[in-house]
Amino acid sequence: MIKKTLTLIAALAAALTATAQVKVSVHETAKDQPVIPAEIYGQFSEHLGKCIYEGIWVGKDSSIPNVNGYRTDVLEAFKALKVPVLRWPGGCFGDEYHWMDGIGPQENRKKLVNNNWGSTVEDNSFGTHEFLNLCEMLGIEPYISGNVGSGTVEELAKWVEYMTAKEGSMAELRAKNGRKEPWKVKYLGVGNESWGCGGDMTADYYSDVYKRYALYARNYSGNRLYKVACGASDYDYNWTKVMMQNARTKMDALSLHYYTCKGWTGSKGSATQFTTEEYYNVLAKTCEIEEVLKNHFAIMDAYDPDKKVALILDEWGTWFDVEPGTNPGWLFQQNTMRDAMVAALNLNIFQKHTDRLKMANIAQIVNVLQAMVLTDGEKMVLTPTYHVFRMFNVHQNATYVPADYTTGNIVSAEGRIMDDFSACVSRDAAGKLHVSLANPYLDKPVTVELAFDSLKPKTVTGEILKADKINAYNEFGKAPAVAPAAFTGAKATGKGVKLTLPAASVIVLEIQ
Repeated sequence: MIKKTLTLIAALAAALTATAQVKVSVHETAKDQPVIPAEIYGQFSEHLGKCIYEGIWVGKDSSIPNVNGYRTDVLEAFKALKVPVLRWPGGCFGDEYHWMDGIGPQENRKKLVNNNWGSTVEDNSFGTHEFLNLCEMLGIEPYISGNVGSGTVEELAKWVEYMTAKEGSMAELRAKNGRKEPWKVKYLGVGNESWGCGGDMTADYYSDVYKRYALYARNYSGNRLYKVACGASDYDYNWTKVMMQNARTKMDALSLHYYTCKGWTGSKGSATQFTTEEYYNVLAKTCEIEEVLKNHFAIMDAYDPDKKVALILDEWGTWFDVEPGTNPGWLFQQNTMRDAMVAALNLNIFQKHTDRLKMANIAQIVNVLQAMVLTDGEKMVLTPTYHVFRMFNVHQNATYVPADYTTGNIVSAEGRIMDDFSACVSRDAAGKLHVSLANPYLDKPVTVELAFDSLKPKTVTGEILKADKINAYNEFGKAPAVAPAAFTGAKATGKGVKLTLPAASVIVLEIQ
């Protein structure tokens, strides 16, 4: 075992000292290419720690600047991010959430104990109206996670009616609570992690439960629900098999959860203090998502060759130990340039597989796990992951452009193998090409040559994200240690584009 570990470390050291050069052949003339769904850039907001309360909602009477109770700085950050879809209210919390407790006058709403996350007492001041109004205000598609674990079929059915029906008793109740017109709600998750915190069910049992709950979640007033069945965790391929066997004709999509962490027992490691070996372990683990996706796709293909059922990765991201001194049940972790690299590598992977993968929701949008935004009272910072999502959002609803390149391998100390370079190309509605590039090497640049089928680039602009240290992060009250900057190192050659991608950096180019 010791000999094997030393061999892997030696292989990693050799890879780190070699010169990296990559030629990317961009096939911009390819026809009939898929559109990258904006929902690949989806977000997740759970009643967990300070995600909702303080992170998004401070109330109208707060001293923190707000718009009708939503904190202003976070709203502006969401707008720049172009959040396409937001999942709520859970997570594990969703299967203990009873929506009737979160409607009506806020002073009359029941308080609840958040048993899943730190036994925090919440006042239910952020409920259905507050969430759907937020989505409507920002042009975000809501993704409701329905309570199957502790809720009834009737409860979920009436929630759907309350949100989307124009007439009837639930519509009258909604109007009494200040909203006459129904909302548009497309995505409905029927339970969450039903194999665990959402009910501790077997796949066979849940498949029947799903069909029952989904049956009574009706379409009202022209609103068509896109029903998402609870899918597997990570490598549980049997769950996917059973769901496709038993329920594929009753669902629009099947979910999947995949976290980049060391495991579910013991320390998950620090978000900010890590070795070179630990850095590559994390990156190799996160890149393993591509193999996991392909394995789930293969099972789905066997039952659904026409790809009528989508796969939705509605929880993903890094999971490290909480920051020292914070509530362990709140899952507050800092966010470094390592997290930015994780985000870039994953997004480039996801965009290659959108024939089946139609949505991904990173966990979570504010103050929890691999967050976009962190807050501390009135203070707010944008994380390195936020910057990747903002830089990459040029791919949203753009046409995928195939690109071929040969990579080398990085072998982690844990024995996982990952590509040593990552790229994705798309064309937007205006005809501009965007190329997202990531170099995971810590100590060497990569020389990149982009060659095109017929395009002769005239102008190239770009943006780069990198930091002086891979564990750099943005602190409250200090100048950002990780922030994007203009990249002027890409040159159009008449035949293509050449550039050098610095070590541990992410670049997005716009080419015309």
